[in-house]
Amino acid sequence: MRAVLTGLVILLAFGAIALVLWIGGRDVLAGRISAGDLSAFVFYAVVVAMAVGTLSEVWGDVQRASGAAAAITELLDSVADIKAPRAPMALPDLSLGVVTFEDVSFCYPASPGRSALEGFTITVARGETVALVGPSSAGKTTVFQLLLRFYDPQHGAVRIDGVDLRAADPAEVRKRIGLVPQDPVVFGADAWENIGFGRPGATKPEIRAAAEAAHAAEFLDNLPCGFATFLGEKGVRLSGGQRQRLAIARAVLRDPAILLLDEATSALDAESELAVQRALAALSAGRTTIVIAHRLATVLRADRIIVLEEGRVAAAGSHAELMSQGGLYTRLAALQFDQGGAPISSAKFNQPTNLAT
Repeated sequence: MRAVLTGLVILLAFGAIALVLWIGGRDVLAGRISAGDLSAFVFYAVVVAMAVGTLSEVWGDVQRASGAAAAITELLDSVADIKAPRAPMALPDLSLGVVTFEDVSFCYPASPGRSALEGFTITVARGETVALVGPSSAGKTTVFQLLLRFYDPQHGAVRIDGVDLRAADPAEVRKRIGLVPQDPVVFGADAWENIGFGRPGATKPEIRAAAEAAHAAEFLDNLPCGFATFLGEKGVRLSGGQRQRLAIARAVLRDPAILLLDEATSALDAESELAVQRALAALSAGRTTIVIAHRLATVLRADRIIVLEEGRVAAAGSHAELMSQGGLYTRLAALQFDQGGAPISSAKFNQPTNLAT
């Protein structure tokens, strides 16, 4: 429509000037007006034409702004599917961090015919570290999505400390959960604000203590203005390992009962991974921890490993138990730890030198 409007304005403007020149030229030849009068009139006509052209561009901008405003209004007027019930059930004051999935089946709204989870049942005890492994689209991320209550399952229940998440206030549920994602969000602000986002109202000594616990204070102090240094949009002034440690510091400040780790070291170099692993070990101590892992070397110390395949629990147990059972976990371990792809015995996994290789 803008192109049509612009073309129409140009046609009318230059057509009007051509018509003025034709009529005015005849009047000059007939002696009814002078050449100066015609020149002045043409000049004024050009000025008016330029003004009309500018108005057409402004009208085009108004139309675009109107469309954007309509989209924003539609978004603001939308009603969330996930909301607190009228009388939410209170979670225990002292959270134990016990997570339970009871026969959960779930399909994403965009794929109603494909189950992301089917009959999924696990219980994570207080202080236990559980790793979720499996191929892509096995349902690992879906477990986090349901636990954070971004969606509700079509069948079964997800519980924290015995309370069904559908009966609780989502804000209260998320206060008890800390998330360290694979691609951490870093705001265009300084370290004080980025770490303090984990718990609004935290004091600077508390923020600094969280940074020290996450091994982030060492590099933040070396920045030009220390913690007050602007980190850039999306943290472009930091390396991948530094952004991860910043996210871990945010989780430390939050002090959650439940910790979710979404492959937090997958894209790091060896030195950064070691620093992040130390920070994660300190963070997960005494907390219920659920880890999504694609690199099996990062979950060998987990209390329990859940192997997911097509949304179902294919196997569960410790690393040694799963290696002795064979199946999907053994195949994944063979692909990651043996260049030839041959199965690897559990004895070989217990040798640190072989794992490092």
